[in-house]
Amino acid sequence: MIDMFFANAFDTRLLAMVFAAIGAIATVLTLAMPLIATDTLGKRMRSVAIEREKIRQRERERLARGEKISLRRSPKQYMQTIVDQFNLNKWVGQEEARALLVQAGYRGHAPYITFLFFRLIVPAVMLVASLFYVFVVIELDQPAVVKIGLCIGATYLGMHLPVLYIKNKITRRQLSIKRAFPDALDLLLICVESGMSIEAGFKRVAAEIGSQSIPLTEELTLTNAELSYLQDRRQAYENLAKRTNLEGVKSVCMALQQAERYGTPLAQTLRVMAQENRDMRMSEAEKKAAALPPKLTVPMILFFLPVLFVVILGPAAIRVMETMR
Repeated sequence: MIDMFFANAFDTRLLAMVFAAIGAIATVLTLAMPLIATDTLGKRMRSVAIEREKIRQRERERLARGEKISLRRSPKQYMQTIVDQFNLNKWVGQEEARALLVQAGYRGHAPYITFLFFRLIVPAVMLVASLFYVFVVIELDQPAVVKIGLCIGATYLGMHLPVLYIKNKITRRQLSIKRAFPDALDLLLICVESGMSIEAGFKRVAAEIGSQSIPLTEELTLTNAELSYLQDRRQAYENLAKRTNLEGVKSVCMALQQAERYGTPLAQTLRVMAQENRDMRMSEAEKKAAALPPKLTVPMILFFLPVLFVVILGPAAIRVMETMR
């Protein structure tokens, strides 16, 4: 069987048929995917409504039993114990870690303890797994120094894996907010021009923009709560800028602070900032479009040109080979 495979592996006719079949399947899938894909927003909204009813029923039962209800999640006891025993709050940057977690959407003390716990556990797991894999599974034919170096490298990678996960979460969250933020500013402008206060505008925009960006809805809802309860309204805008860490959001927060401080018209400020954010989004799209041809050069050379040569020169090569036979 293996000899037959290697004997037919370099048959030009067989290779041409295989590449043609792969191209045909890829073309069919490309054309059929938009027809097969369905809008899952309705299903998600129904599942959220069902889950909301379950939570409401469960909380009513807890209230009927007289249990104490807390909105703040507490960390796992074993995680808290390990973090306290190893005193991880000192050797991990506390403020920096909290800032990263807030930007990723994790708030409260429980995500912070979980993050510190995984900063300790993941390197140990990577060290044990790399030692077992290098010395037992593959039996690498290398000096012991090389094997130990590979294990140390895996451990070093494990130290940074939780941070990489958080940064990846932050990037996806910022991208979602950046795409929906100009539309949210337009909605907020309409609300303010219709006579709503900024708090009511934030609440209304948060309810409407949820279909585009759930992270932006969370941030606007939290900002609305802070505007209602904090003594200094400027602090609410500063917290929004820190939680998102986006230049467009920072400029809007600064403009809102100046509008409240100096009494400038809020609608005019929002109109200007909405246009600036749209221009920023358009410039980023133009940048990506301009960078597309250089990025496509290598895939075209590696994938498109060989297939094109097979399609064009394949029949001629087959005829030449048959003639020589």
